[in-house]
Amino acid sequence: MSINIQQPQPYDLVGNHIHIAGTAGAAFEASYSYRITEGHDEVAGHFMAGDGVGGHGQFQVIADVTTAAFTQVFAYVEVYHVSPRDGSERDRVIVPVILGALIVPGYTAYLEHIVAGGETLWSIAQRHYGNGSLYHRLVTANPGIVNPNVIHVGDVIRVPRAE
Repeated sequence: MSINIQQPQPYDLVGNHIHIAGTAGAAFEASYSYRITEGHDEVAGHFMAGDGVGGHGQFQVIADVTTAAFTQVFAYVEVYHVSPRDGSERDRVIVPVILGALIVPGYTAYLEHIVAGGETLWSIAQRHYGNGSLYHRLVTANPGIVNPNVIHVGDVIRVPRAE
């Protein structure tokens, strides 16, 4: 059997309702499991996929992580099927994600900010959050930022927001 996760993509910034979608199959119809974990807590569930004749079918589930006691910003979406023979997890696919609610309380979405000449993460945080010292939110939401003191004109910075 095979699993292809199309959503979320690696390091997507996600909210409290994580959409998990893709294709799975190579069986008449099979039961699959998902788990979202960051090492301390997890949310898990199940879904069915297949096309009824041994091909691949699409799947889409929404995992509500509102009640999870997550403490780490990075989490992992895992999709797999359980072997009926020995109960082992098979064909597991893991996608790392960033939990927006742990960056900005009440997280709902993010804006894309294009860096202009003379801007720093401090000035971008000052503009969007009213406090430059919250630049760490931008660093966390953008794992491609290796050095917070070095950003370039034209870089696209994700700015997590709450409404």
